Amino acid sequence: MRWEGRRSSGNVEDRRGMSRGALIGGGGGLATLVVLAIAMLTGVDPREILQSAPSAEVGQQQGGAPPADDPQAQFVSVILADTEDTWHQQLPPLGRDYQEPRLVLFSDAVASACGTASSAVGPFYCSRDSTVYLDMAFFADLERRFGAPGDFARAYVIAHEVGHHVQNLLGISSQVQEQQARGGEEEGNALSVRLELQADCLAGVWGNHAKQERDFLESGDVDEALQAASAIGDDRLQEQAKGYVVPESFTHGSSAQRVEWFRRGLDSGDARTCDTFGR
Repeated sequence: MRWEGRRSSGNVEDRRGMSRGALIGGGGGLATLVVLAIAMLTGVDPREILQSAPSAEVGQQQGGAPPADDPQAQFVSVILADTEDTWHQQLPPLGRDYQEPRLVLFSDAVASACGTASSAVGPFYCSRDSTVYLDMAFFADLERRFGAPGDFARAYVIAHEVGHHVQNLLGISSQVQEQQARGGEEEGNALSVRLELQADCLAGVWGNHAKQERDFLESGDVDEALQAASAIGDDRLQEQAKGYVVPESFTHGSSAQRVEWFRRGLDSGDARTCDTFGR
């Protein structure tokens, strides 16, 4: 990716290095329905990974801007800035102005408005504070454990979480949560899959505009993102972890589905093609 020298976002907050103990205590209980985007590494229900201890007040956990000499943090900031450019342009035709999310870098554990989470959950989006949370150790796992290296693979992860923010702004996330509250576990899982696949498609929409309008992508970048989408499909994760696949327990979609919907957004550049709920 041609990301060096581009605009950085002012919405990145660095909480790396904060002690785990500092995250426990203070207000707010654990929210069980809002963190639908997490557990990308394991495929485990995020409610089983988020800690049951009460989270610290978010205002007490504020960090600062990432250091200018940290290339990984600068990469994240540039990608977030580019998603801002895309969605400021693409969201108004859908009836909403774009409100930029924050992105918090953390290590080991973090306090959010959705509860206290360990790095085991992978990257996640919390709708209660409109924030993406990212432990960049996940990028190393993406490359070493799942065989999905490259800048655009990492950018896809960030754009997927920003896709959940777009869903939140459009009211899609709250509608899904209401339906999940009325249905059973299997129906709830199926709705979660549709939500995640739509976030994949929205990540592809960003990729289209990054390529066509801002010449962000280089040869091989698309293959990196497709490899990442395939690597974290529920079927592949379950096969690796258990040796067998249970489709009714999927929460993010199969490898083939994730690739299909990311490709759909990437080819069209139009969020209106991302209606996973209409199929």
